[in-house]
Amino acid sequence: MGLNSTPSANRVHIGFFGRRNAGKSSVVNAVTGQELAVVSDTKGTTTDPVYKSMELLPIGPVVIIDTPGFDDEGALGELRVRKTKQVLNKTDIAVLVVDATEGKKQCDEELIRIFKEKEIPYVIVNNKADLLPEDFLEKAKVCPKNTAKQAKKNTSAQGTPEEKNGTESGQEQYVSALTGAGIYELKEFIGKLAPTEDMTLKIVGDLLNPRDFVILVVPIDSAAPKGRLILPQQQTIRDVLEADAAAIVVKETELHDTLAQLGKRPAMVITDSQAFEQVSAEVPSEIPLTSFSILMARYKGYLDTAVKGVEAIEHLKDGDRILISEGCTHHRQCDDIGTVKIPRWLKQHTGKELVIETSSGTEFPEDLSLYALVIHCGGCMLNEREVRYRMKCAVDQGVPFTNYGIAIAQMKGILKRSIEIFPYLTEV
Repeated sequence: MGLNSTPSANRVHIGFFGRRNAGKSSVVNAVTGQELAVVSDTKGTTTDPVYKSMELLPIGPVVIIDTPGFDDEGALGELRVRKTKQVLNKTDIAVLVVDATEGKKQCDEELIRIFKEKEIPYVIVNNKADLLPEDFLEKAKVCPKNTAKQAKKNTSAQGTPEEKNGTESGQEQYVSALTGAGIYELKEFIGKLAPTEDMTLKIVGDLLNPRDFVILVVPIDSAAPKGRLILPQQQTIRDVLEADAAAIVVKETELHDTLAQLGKRPAMVITDSQAFEQVSAEVPSEIPLTSFSILMARYKGYLDTAVKGVEAIEHLKDGDRILISEGCTHHRQCDDIGTVKIPRWLKQHTGKELVIETSSGTEFPEDLSLYALVIHCGGCMLNEREVRYRMKCAVDQGVPFTNYGIAIAQMKGILKRSIEIFPYLTEV
């Protein structure tokens, strides 16, 4: 139950890439021990990326991604290739599947170049090794249990390889998805490439002491999901509990009475960004105040960039284009924060005629040069690699990048207070 309930954003994402008919789907099925992907001799059977959350030993909770052929042709093929490139933005480990009877082709080399460019640890899997002459395998010493030396000779990777636990990214493995030869060793190798979990990485727990009280302000309005809390709220409650502190969850309408009746000053108040203004007025200045969105920005590794980027709001001009992007797709409510509230607050705060564009889910434009500012959601449904990729796209193109909570705090005039728990940011 625990592994199945691990949020997708917290799982290691393993992407399988390669040409059509190289046997990607067969290797996926062999590695997972499940029929996750449709296998056929017909080229291009996999038409869209296939995602499956599961447990994969020795790694643990993972998301397996089977992608369309990178050599797909025609207009539909171009769309599939574009989707494959989007998958790379969230991939923690890349598995390049090559037909061992044909060797690497130009599109395989292109994938390797992208892996290196995006700094993705990868392994090259030569599938269909059962079709290779036995004397070749013996001469090359590439039987599945003895691939390390040959991998260093055969890998086309240039430059200094990324190392994880003494394992070099870019090594080659020979396997047969048909017979299962080399699959166990491949899984062990993938496990060594997996990012080592940073047990010190917390949402808020590192800012708390045991027996602290933390008040979490969670509005329950028409935009709130029915019967549950959103993921950042759930994760923050769990993080507070793991710090041996107490989480007190209230609506914004109950905050005043809760503070009066608590009998002890809370260590911190954490609020939904939409209630920032009201909560700031209710919470005494000596009590630290921040938002779920600000904490998520730190957790995902882009808080510094978001705080610097938000200053762009004060310099917007008539006609400037703003991209408001969400990492997930959901049913839009009548007063949706991304498509309604933030655009309204932006125009009220700046007094300018702004052009607001939105994106959601995997649809994040690579070319951001037309925008004066990108405002992203907290990214709770995206893994850290994809959030940082989106941030880097903006930074590399000189486009300021921030998120919902920080933008709202800026427009409500309480940004400085909301980041005081991180003293180094107030000096920026």
